[in-house]
Amino acid sequence: MNNLPDRRFMACLLAAILVAGCTLEPLYLRPDLPVAKSWPDGTALSPLPATVEAGSASPTAASDIGWREFFTDPALQRLIEIALANNRDARIAAINVAAAQAQYRLQRADLFPTIDATLIEDAERYPAGTAAAGAGAGAGGGYVARVFSAGIGFTSYEIDVFGRLRSLNHEKLEEYFGYQETQRSAIISLVAEVANAYLTVLADKDLVQITADTLTSQSTSYALIKRSYLGGESSRLDLRQAESTVDTAQANLALYRRQLGQDTDQLVFLLGTPIPADLPAAGTLGTQNLLEDLPPGLPSDLLTRRPDVIAAEHNLIAANATIGAARAAFFPSISLTGNFGTASPELSGLFKDGSRAWTFNPTISLPLFAGGANFANLDIAKQQKNLYVAQYEKAIQTAFQEVSDCLIGRGTFDDQLQAQEALVSANQDSYRLSTMLYKAGIDSYLQALDAQRSLYTAQQQTVSIRLQRLQNLVTLYKALGGGWSATGQAPGPG
Repeated sequence: MNNLPDRRFMACLLAAILVAGCTLEPLYLRPDLPVAKSWPDGTALSPLPATVEAGSASPTAASDIGWREFFTDPALQRLIEIALANNRDARIAAINVAAAQAQYRLQRADLFPTIDATLIEDAERYPAGTAAAGAGAGAGGGYVARVFSAGIGFTSYEIDVFGRLRSLNHEKLEEYFGYQETQRSAIISLVAEVANAYLTVLADKDLVQITADTLTSQSTSYALIKRSYLGGESSRLDLRQAESTVDTAQANLALYRRQLGQDTDQLVFLLGTPIPADLPAAGTLGTQNLLEDLPPGLPSDLLTRRPDVIAAEHNLIAANATIGAARAAFFPSISLTGNFGTASPELSGLFKDGSRAWTFNPTISLPLFAGGANFANLDIAKQQKNLYVAQYEKAIQTAFQEVSDCLIGRGTFDDQLQAQEALVSANQDSYRLSTMLYKAGIDSYLQALDAQRSLYTAQQQTVSIRLQRLQNLVTLYKALGGGWSATGQAPGPG
């Protein structure tokens, strides 16, 4: 019978650790998609079907295609690797994930009692004449009482009967998952930004080269016309027109060189470090062959593919868990404080027979009046959930629009580029023929000048369309939640 109190203490301690109560979180139901059930029928605009028929073999999803498979240019692959390792936005996203993981672990710790080992000395002095001093009063007329104790115990451990702590723990876990997806979204955006910056630099180089070639051709024509003018065979108007084309080309060359330098700086900024000297030789804009087989499937696929949509849903689930914690505040809370060890009036007697001691203090707190604070907290939690529902639906709508716009672009850029290249070819023939007619004295130099300007403009537009076409594919890859792989991914919740 002497061990009965000890058994009761240990039983209560075990029950406190293993107790499992209910949860007051509302049943989570994913909101309905606020978009059409299929992509707009783009048979005239896009080679992709509007929907994927049931049972049909579906091609690899964009999120399953790594960026190395999509971006095949060796120089671009190296630049993406550098950006993933050095970009500050990527570092910030990784730090946010690590911080969210720590917050989750901190919240989860509240589910378990904090057990400490203690060694305590209690000393009290009673003045002479008090009942406590009694016969123990010393020469000074007072009495000092000492008690030494050592034990293991816990203080104010809350038994989570109504799931308040588990709801808060669930909230932090979902927030951590949301930060993971936000990091993945940031990485995909970074990959796309580096690719677009690289393509822009290639376009600038093409424009510089086209303008330099045009300037060389125009300078040669100007020199011939100047000699002809000095020989009395050409008019002053022809000379001034030829001179104006050279000046225009020189101004454009300076413009495109400036753009090339600024866009290169933007690429360096994204990399977070200077461009390495041993970078593989870059191709031209016309030789970039990005993977085009990026079928989006059904719009609902975005729920499981796009990281920003997944992050929005994790935030919504976290807000739903907050309601459970707010509801639990209306119910009693039970906390335990206990200690098991040994006590003695002398330090040397702490661990002798008969020194065993224990304390057990359960506390039940029932909220009676809080000035409406609990109702206000519950209302705030519900409104917060409504806010995240709206943000989740907006993320779905944004994803739907981005993919739809890119699909329309992919169905039209090829046709536009083909027509533009045909226009360049026609202008080249027109310039060649008008130059021949001018040299033969049949036509004026103005016709040759107009043909050359048209050719130059068509070449510039071709570069622009090529850039837009490739950047549209990059954006489509990003909009579909394109895959990525990199070392040092975020750890699990621990």
